[in-house]
Amino acid sequence: MPLSNFLLRGENLHKLVALENPHVIRQVRRFIDLCKPVKVTVIGDDPEEIAYVRQLSLDNGEEVKLKMEGHTIHFDGFHDQARDKGHTAVLLPFGERLSRGIVTLEREEGLKEVLGLLDGSMKGKECLIRFFSLGPTNSRFSLCALQITDSAYVAHSEDLLYRSGYEQFKRLKGSHDFFTFIHSAGELDERSCTKNVDKRRIYIDHLDGKVYSVNNQYAGNSLGLKKLALRLAIYRANHEGWLAEHMLVMGVHPPRKKRVTYFTGAYPSACGKTSTAMIPGQTIVGDDIAYLKIDEDGNARAVNIESGIFGIIKDVNPVDDPLIYKALTTPRELIFSNVLIVDDVPYWQGMGRDDIPESGVNFSGEWWKGKKDDDGREIPFAHSNARYTMRISELENADPKIHDPDGVIVQGIFYGGRDSDTNVPIYEALSWEHGVYLGATIESETTSATLGQEGVRKSNPMANMDFLVIPLGTYLRNHIEFGRKLRNRPRVFSTNYFLKHEGVFTNEILDKKVWVIWAEGRVHGEYDAIKTPIGYLPKYKDLRDLFRQVFDREYTLEEYHQQFSVRLDKFMEKIARMEAVYRTEPGMPREFGEILNQQKSELEVLKAETGKSTLTPEFFI
Repeated sequence: MPLSNFLLRGENLHKLVALENPHVIRQVRRFIDLCKPVKVTVIGDDPEEIAYVRQLSLDNGEEVKLKMEGHTIHFDGFHDQARDKGHTAVLLPFGERLSRGIVTLEREEGLKEVLGLLDGSMKGKECLIRFFSLGPTNSRFSLCALQITDSAYVAHSEDLLYRSGYEQFKRLKGSHDFFTFIHSAGELDERSCTKNVDKRRIYIDHLDGKVYSVNNQYAGNSLGLKKLALRLAIYRANHEGWLAEHMLVMGVHPPRKKRVTYFTGAYPSACGKTSTAMIPGQTIVGDDIAYLKIDEDGNARAVNIESGIFGIIKDVNPVDDPLIYKALTTPRELIFSNVLIVDDVPYWQGMGRDDIPESGVNFSGEWWKGKKDDDGREIPFAHSNARYTMRISELENADPKIHDPDGVIVQGIFYGGRDSDTNVPIYEALSWEHGVYLGATIESETTSATLGQEGVRKSNPMANMDFLVIPLGTYLRNHIEFGRKLRNRPRVFSTNYFLKHEGVFTNEILDKKVWVIWAEGRVHGEYDAIKTPIGYLPKYKDLRDLFRQVFDREYTLEEYHQQFSVRLDKFMEKIARMEAVYRTEPGMPREFGEILNQQKSELEVLKAETGKSTLTPEFFI
């Protein structure tokens, strides 16, 4: 008799039967029989059931209580600290291919391997069956997600990050229109961390709407509803004419004006996405993943598919990120991961304290200053990719429309990366198509958010390249066509918070508030701009006035020239890199090449006519 017949009884079976969905029951039975847990618990929307999950994580040792009420600490294994791009693969039918950098695997081969690894992976452990909604419940944006996991930490994280969806599953009325995520942390060590990370696999089967994840705990690898769900949604969006994006959603509130203007924004990991969404005086709808659809009036509307934040904690301090820092240092339900713990108090890199202890417990186990890893490298007191997980609704700046089933009307889009020598802090695209080009040509230096070498400049289209399961050319064409269907197109802006001069950042961290407010004013026609080959630049007078208004600070003409001069040589070097990157990419939209060639030609003419490598904004007036 199948194991699931013994484990699915009584209340657990009743909850599944009440969904009136044979597809759900079939999936649950299949993976119980495969993974072979010792116990199964089906969790609905009841707060008491959800509280059981948090307590189970504590009882299992996956989380430990800290001194502050509601705070806990979770440690991923030493070698399980970031997204494992090398072992994350899209499963494709034999003979199919995707774009550069997207790891793929022949579907039948991949399924055989990962199902083999999942076979018996939950022995001796409790399996949790969870139901979530991607996006607000009872909304045309909503997608249902079934999570099957043996990690109470994963399930607890999802309770902070996503909306409970048991009742949403009932609205399916028996349909198989839902995603399924199967996860097992595998065999655990004495710290309740995954042991066999060499067998870590994260496989995306978009043809079947499933993600398989085994032998890992780091949330980017294990939480099916995180970036793994984004991959499945991108595939679906491309076939249905909407957008699934690695984007923040925020409300921009200009000073002395009673209005709010909603923006989305795409930034690679550790490039300022969360800090933009958390700019003081603005409101946050979401900081990571958005769905965008067209409403009956021709507007782009967006929702945050999440209801929480899984944020990088490095450099969060009371000066640069006062709202997040306050949330991290006051009582609430919150999970820290991979920081230093001393006397049940967390410490992280860049938190603004000079009294960091020289010993404690961190992601490496017992830690002391000077401790080295097996390769002789000194282990930091906290990991550079350490995280915090909490609900957005508990932030002081949570937007009142965070759970609005209709979403918010998007009037502006930001694209940004890490760029020390080329892009100006902000400029506006010349058209929607040019805006797609700006998104497609995002470059950024690699960070500790992904495994591998740091500090390498790389192309990351729409900050979404890691998550594509369709050809890049198809994805970009979908963006162009989406915009052309809109009657009210958002304005598109390029941002860069990381410009340097003689090795020193030219911007203060909070200067982004001025850039964002200028963009909001452009949406409403309040500021003129300077047209250049790269886009529309702010005028000095407008930025000077905004710095006085926002920060009561003088913004000098010298600063303006240093930050907003057009670096002809650097832009031409970037164009050359983009030509090399996209030369062999099949199916690229015609508009991309036209914009690239036009910009290249105009910059070359300017270089030849002026003999200069840099031109101030006034040159173009």
